[in-house]
Amino acid sequence: MTPQAATPAYRRLSVEERRSQLLEAALSLFAHRAPEDVSVDDVAEVAKVSRPLVYRYFPGGKQQLYEAALGSAAEELRQCFDEPRQGPLLPRLSRALDRYLAFVDEHDAGFSALLQGGSVVETSRTTALVDGVRRAAAEHILSHLGVRDPGPRLRMTVRMWITAVEAASLIWLDEDKQPPVEELRDWLVEQFVAVLAVTAGRDPQTAAVVAAFAGDG
Repeated sequence: MTPQAATPAYRRLSVEERRSQLLEAALSLFAHRAPEDVSVDDVAEVAKVSRPLVYRYFPGGKQQLYEAALGSAAEELRQCFDEPRQGPLLPRLSRALDRYLAFVDEHDAGFSALLQGGSVVETSRTTALVDGVRRAAAEHILSHLGVRDPGPRLRMTVRMWITAVEAASLIWLDEDKQPPVEELRDWLVEQFVAVLAVTAGRDPQTAAVVAAFAGDG
């Protein structure tokens, strides 16, 4: 008698595992489509589950899924600038930008929708998440600069540069990811040095920072 092929054992997912599965499906969709172009049915299809199951874990539907996905993406972006405080400053900044731009490249349309706003699912909570990423990035950079109590000029300069990085990333996507990402990264690092140099002419604290990292070699 020919033995029958074994039937794969079915394992019921835990609540946290199922929620993670659905969130991963949502993230894969939001990464490449604007939020208004993603439906709960799309998430169910990608996750290979029923629509009611999605609502069981995310009763708020697409809005709750989007906010959860955005929270996950925001945490990943925050970690981009979490670079060990070792070695010269500019190579550290380059490595942080490599991670940031890799995220932009991977999430593409979702990144554009996230930063450009205007989505039908945008709320004060989603706006706060995005702003939190910007503030966290600024704190990381100021920490890399070795500044514990930044004055308004230095703090403004760093935050302006972060805004410029966001704008350049959006334009880079719109320009079919040209110039090459390594060239974009180096250009952004050079811009950081340039804006600090301009501020240093008006602010002694920034001048001291520039002198310190110039001495790093």
